[in-house]
Amino acid sequence: MAKYGKKAQSKVERAMRERKHGTLKSGRSGKRVTSRKQAIAIGLSEARREGGKVPRKGGRKRKGGGRKRKGGGRKRSRG
Repeated sequence: MAKYGKKAQSKVERAMRERKHGTLKSGRSGKRVTSRKQAIAIGLSEARREGGKVPRKGGRKRKGGGRKRKGGGRKRSRG
């Protein structure tokens, strides 16, 4: 099975072409995109928004640090 659909391919192609021509801009700031990776990310994001076949974004990997200790500090004696 293919990971990505036709819509994803066309969106990424369009984003790459725009980047090459210097017309691709990012999000709110509207800064010009020069990075290849960023252009691909924008294309995939647009395809995802329009319901194309694109895998979900990978979340950050968490480091398992064992159990966390509850409460701390010294034990105090009353009296």
